[in-house]
Amino acid sequence: MSTFLLEIVTPERMVFSEQVDRLIATGVDGEMGVLAGHIPTVTPLKVAPLVFQAGNKRTNFAIQGGFLEVRPDKVVVLAESAERANDIDVERARAAKERAERRLNNRSSQDHTDFRRAELALQRAMNRIKVSSSGENR
Repeated sequence: MSTFLLEIVTPERMVFSEQVDRLIATGVDGEMGVLAGHIPTVTPLKVAPLVFQAGNKRTNFAIQGGFLEVRPDKVVVLAESAERANDIDVERARAAKERAERRLNNRSSQDHTDFRRAELALQRAMNRIKVSSSGENR
């Protein structure tokens, strides 16, 4: 199987840069798979897991939005944030989830902006929890 270069970049740093066999990401139009030779594409990413495989090693990242760009020579993920499954602080993610749920349940005192922020915080926390529980298969 052919490989391609995958780069995961956040505003702070290059998070990952290696050859991989396949990639699964969730864009605004749904889940998409990428193999070597994929047509050039750009799509916004949802707050969702990003999964890729290199040989027998499967790696999971929690992606908090951004863009996926498939180029002829590589795939670039420009993410607001990206955390490898093994690096996620699960207790912190669970606490963030609980805070967001409390804020959502207290809708009467919120304006639309506060409600949307709470929704996004809940999505991010649930994504981190999901990715951390999937871990990495080696």
